[in-house]
Amino acid sequence: MTAATVPTVTLNDGNRIPQLGFGVFKVDPAETQRVVEDALEVGYRHLDTAAVYGNEEGVGAAIAGSGIPREELFVTTKLWNTDQGAQAPFAAFDASLDRLGLDRVDLYLIHWPVPARGLYLDTWRALERIAASGRARSIGVSNFQIPHLEALLAATATVPAVNQIEVHPAFPQRALREWAAERGIRTESWGPLGQGKYDLGELPGLTDIAARHGVTIPQVVLRWHLQEGLIVFPKTTSRERMRENLDVFGFELSTEELETLRAADEGRRVGPDPDTFGA
Repeated sequence: MTAATVPTVTLNDGNRIPQLGFGVFKVDPAETQRVVEDALEVGYRHLDTAAVYGNEEGVGAAIAGSGIPREELFVTTKLWNTDQGAQAPFAAFDASLDRLGLDRVDLYLIHWPVPARGLYLDTWRALERIAASGRARSIGVSNFQIPHLEALLAATATVPAVNQIEVHPAFPQRALREWAAERGIRTESWGPLGQGKYDLGELPGLTDIAARHGVTIPQVVLRWHLQEGLIVFPKTTSRERMRENLDVFGFELSTEELETLRAADEGRRVGPDPDTFGA
């Protein structure tokens, strides 16, 4: 697989994003440069990091040493909860750019709504100004629920380009995704394979689907994300698994197989609850 194999989708601001990327959540900062170098060599061109991950420097070092033209890369980072507010995001954004060694990012996200603090509207207005400066080509949110998005849309002028949320077969968040799609907000899936917190093989029908196509269960799940129209970026430190996760464009799930995966919804959230996290 090559970068050219990965389709792109168009965001509501006209910018395009590779639909399959590489995430670095919980990648050891000491290992990040090597891991991202491997990912870039394998063919990934979409990288997703965050200030709180502590590994923006490693991502930036890998980019700097890759020789890949900047315009061929799509880089996302995120604002952490303690930097929300009317003014704090500007210094936090500058610090992220410094750690990444970049003069702009392609997507900048509010990492969590933290509704108890009541700062995400002021924070979004700050991100609007960052976008207007050209240093973030697109802006969006992460882990926002429908009430948070409703409040944001009612109070500000810019519709988020994406909402990055927990999505996997046992927790597909279909209602939130459909609500967002109706308003032009693309959904990105974090934890697309359930973060290893349950056995994907225990979900009914997945083993049979994988055998039918001659692929692994994780490949079936990633293909489901893609066919659902989601933007997805699995995380691994294994070069072999990086290749496997990218090799999901040589088969297609049937309507019946997609229905099998949709029936796996158990409402099984494995990450924090956005209504209370960070309070």
